[in-house]
Amino acid sequence: MFHKELLVPVLDELEAKKIEVIYVDDGSRDGTIERLQKFAEGDERVKVVSFTRNFGKEVALSAGIEAASGDAVITIDSDGQQPPDIIPEFIKKWQEGALVVTGVRKHYQKHSVVAKIGSKLFYFLMKKMGSKTLPDSTDYRLIDREVRDQFVKFTERHRINRGLVDWMGYSQAYVYYTYGNRLAGKPSYNFTKLTKLAIDSFVSLSLKPLFFFGWVGLIITLLAGMMGLFVIVQHFILGDPLGLNWTGPTFLGIFISFLVGLVLISQAVVALYISHIHAEALGRPLFIVDKRRSRGLEKK
Repeated sequence: MFHKELLVPVLDELEAKKIEVIYVDDGSRDGTIERLQKFAEGDERVKVVSFTRNFGKEVALSAGIEAASGDAVITIDSDGQQPPDIIPEFIKKWQEGALVVTGVRKHYQKHSVVAKIGSKLFYFLMKKMGSKTLPDSTDYRLIDREVRDQFVKFTERHRINRGLVDWMGYSQAYVYYTYGNRLAGKPSYNFTKLTKLAIDSFVSLSLKPLFFFGWVGLIITLLAGMMGLFVIVQHFILGDPLGLNWTGPTFLGIFISFLVGLVLISQAVVALYISHIHAEALGRPLFIVDKRRSRGLEKK
């Protein structure tokens, strides 16, 4: 239904010289691959990438982008929740100069309250961690060939594609749309998978979680140090003029808090070294050149 009734009519209206449709079959076992093969046999525009097993949505999107050969690449889910009829809007904004055009969910037809709250919380945390990903932005987006060529250089395995594209820093435009209902079946992305995706996103796109407890340790150490200094002056030097009657367990608690803070600070020092290892392991490019805005580099 998605291919023949929703996608093909839109493609037939486009004025592009060459169009290719790449379906990525993520190791399905429900007869999907046979249907895709029939589409490919009946339409020369259709190509099929079939995985040996399920490698996950992010990997499937990456495979589709890598297989694409056009001047621009549009990624879209085939469950019908992302409407193909707004593809011309993506292309128009790309022709106007945007190297990345991102689809943003403006309204939901039917979506659980838990899912909406989870989505809002996810993007709130992403923003706090320094990500420039727009709330409710999706993988329904267009990327220019230049962006695609840079994207395929990323080799990290635990990835979130929209975060990687945003990390590259290319100019973006946005298309707002209503998030529709699934054509059939139930979403395979359950709570566990979504939680894993969120964790992978935080780890891949931000080092702040790594240093969080270091800052907590610093605060604990400072507070315990000031409290310990106050106790020493007030109790031992001035002779407890306030009559607080400090006891042994109080001294021990302050001392233990101070030590806990030092342990957390030492953990932050270790995290600093781990962050360098993490950055090297990702193997991301040191910089990305925007060829459209650069000058005099053609001969190099």
